[in-house]
Amino acid sequence: MLRSLFILSLFNLFSLFSLSASAENTNFTTSHFSGSGNCSQCHDGMTDTSGEDVSIVEDWGASMMANSAKDPFWRAKVATELARNPQLSSVINDTCTKCHAPMANYEITKVQGGNINLFGANGILTPGHAMHDAAMNGVSCTLCHQITDDASLGTLQGFSGHYKINNDKTIYGQFSDIFAQPMVRSTGYTPAYSAHLSDSALCATCHDLKTPFVDSNGNVLTTSAESEFPEQMPYTEWQNSIFDDAGSNPQSCQDCHMPKTTAKVSNRPRWLGAKDGFAKHHLVGANTTMLTMLRDNAAQLDVTSAGMDASIERARAMLRSAATIEIVSATVTEGVLEARIRVQNKSGHKAPTAYPSRRMWLHFKLIDSNNQVVFESGRINADGSINGADNDVDQTLFEPHYDVITAEDQVQIYEAVMADSASNITYTLLRAAQYLKDNRLTPQGFDKFAVPLDVAVHGQAMNDADFNLGSDELIYRVPVAVAGDLDLSVSLNYQTIAHGFLQDLYGEDHLEQVQTFKTLYAKQSLKHEQIASANTTVANDGGGIAPTPPTASLTAAPATIDQGQSTTLSWSSTNVTACTADWNARIEPDGSEAVTPSATTTYAVTCVGDGGSVSDSVTVTVDPPAAVAAPTVSLTSSPRALARGGTITLSWSSTDASTCTASGGWSGSKPVSGAESVVLNGPANFTLSCRGAGGSASQAVSYRAWGRRFLYLR
Repeated sequence: MLRSLFILSLFNLFSLFSLSASAENTNFTTSHFSGSGNCSQCHDGMTDTSGEDVSIVEDWGASMMANSAKDPFWRAKVATELARNPQLSSVINDTCTKCHAPMANYEITKVQGGNINLFGANGILTPGHAMHDAAMNGVSCTLCHQITDDASLGTLQGFSGHYKINNDKTIYGQFSDIFAQPMVRSTGYTPAYSAHLSDSALCATCHDLKTPFVDSNGNVLTTSAESEFPEQMPYTEWQNSIFDDAGSNPQSCQDCHMPKTTAKVSNRPRWLGAKDGFAKHHLVGANTTMLTMLRDNAAQLDVTSAGMDASIERARAMLRSAATIEIVSATVTEGVLEARIRVQNKSGHKAPTAYPSRRMWLHFKLIDSNNQVVFESGRINADGSINGADNDVDQTLFEPHYDVITAEDQVQIYEAVMADSASNITYTLLRAAQYLKDNRLTPQGFDKFAVPLDVAVHGQAMNDADFNLGSDELIYRVPVAVAGDLDLSVSLNYQTIAHGFLQDLYGEDHLEQVQTFKTLYAKQSLKHEQIASANTTVANDGGGIAPTPPTASLTAAPATIDQGQSTTLSWSSTNVTACTADWNARIEPDGSEAVTPSATTTYAVTCVGDGGSVSDSVTVTVDPPAAVAAPTVSLTSSPRALARGGTITLSWSSTDASTCTASGGWSGSKPVSGAESVVLNGPANFTLSCRGAGGSASQAVSYRAWGRRFLYLR
């Protein structure tokens, strides 16, 4: 018996700690939901009128929505958030499961009225938990198709996973002429038509997400949904594009991510006819990196879909349709190549959009007739870092937005950079209070001067005149001293997880979830995708005298100040025609200016001349005000016992106090230290209160009666 118990205990421990997942049961049912396996018998095995397989559950099963709770990067990121702010574990667990494990979240929090946990013995990701199968089934069929057409859809009140689930097992769909009884008899769910299933507002439920944030002490600083941090806002971005329902080219989220065909909606009854506008359940996105990781580690991550290759190729095709790149012009004049590059966003939201770990960048390369690299900006390394990207070397910095690039360590990176309430770069979502930079390509029709703050452009891109309305133009200005034709190539590349995010995450690799992801990511070669490219040949005679490159220097004295103090920024430059500063619209080529930053701030100047442009920056460190010591008071009295009518001596001292006041058996202002004699005729209480910059403190002594004649110090 003991041997059997020992073996069983070992088995349980292995199940708990093994990196290999326990296969989910997709045929589960809960009070409101039914697993995807219960839907597949009628909604798989279908082809459209062109012969393409359009099996609903199979297509969905290879999407990120089906695998939302299996995503190892998501698990690792949630684990770090929990480790860094454990006092908010209930908020983190609830917020992160509303959209990644929504069925389990709804049953536990809304139906049972309990608290949900992801990890540990009571976590929904642990096999054996009553809601484990519902959690692992991700964003499944009966979740989306039971969301009601509530007035909050597409509004702030409906964002961030605040969906409403009907209580009568109604399955909403896109077609009105339906034959309901087979589904009612076999599943207990009743299909019904509702137009909101084809409305972008349905997607906004989880794809507009705002999150609370805390200060360095873990205190929550947000007071309302309006004041929360816009972690991702693809729906609001879409609303401000030409693709909005009221735009010049209306297209819904479903139009792009669930392409339409003509097909049956079910394989039963057999006599059902095909319907135009059938939405393929590809739910295609752009995360080829994670889809590849899920495919290559299917057994470990409990991925059961056989269609991952097709899903990866769909995502890759989606990426390649998301943007275009064009070499507008490229010439060599007096030994300087000037190339104007134009990037155009073709998607219905910012590119990249959603979670701010994502970035796009330009790889610009110039090769001479001897096949030697003359100039290269934005080269990717094997580990996923980018040559010249400041953040990939130092996670406290970020690469600015450029209008002109003249050096190889300048890289045009389209990204969102989060910062905490003290304006320091952060990768912790619960610390994210603002964006220091957001120059992600806006969608067509998106006017950066007329959009809500939640989707605003941030940083130097706001001052870039040709960055707006879905496109950006950038000049590369490069001195060339070689003769012969030059081969110019430029590509637009995409990364799901920026290198800086990874380095921050790996700082917590003592966590099992982080270590698991780190191991999987290290062995995976796919770390970026090319979206678009262009190339041309530029004639060059090697003649002319290249203009002298400009120089610029920016310093701060002092470089470290206390909060409330000022520092002087001084700058100088050579060979320039104009200079700008990020704290001022335009500055002289040489000068100085006093500034009073409220928090640690990086200042930058950019100067332009005939020989190109140059930038320099300096960081002013702002120390918080020195802590003010709280005052202390010491009050004593002697003698300890005396006859009534006798005299006592009160002695006191204090620290960090500026004033003292007596009350009780004595009164009036007192010095911060001293002694005083008092005649005592009866019981009395003596209190001394002292106040200073750090607050106040008080102490009291009391004499009580001891028989009729005496008093004693209590």
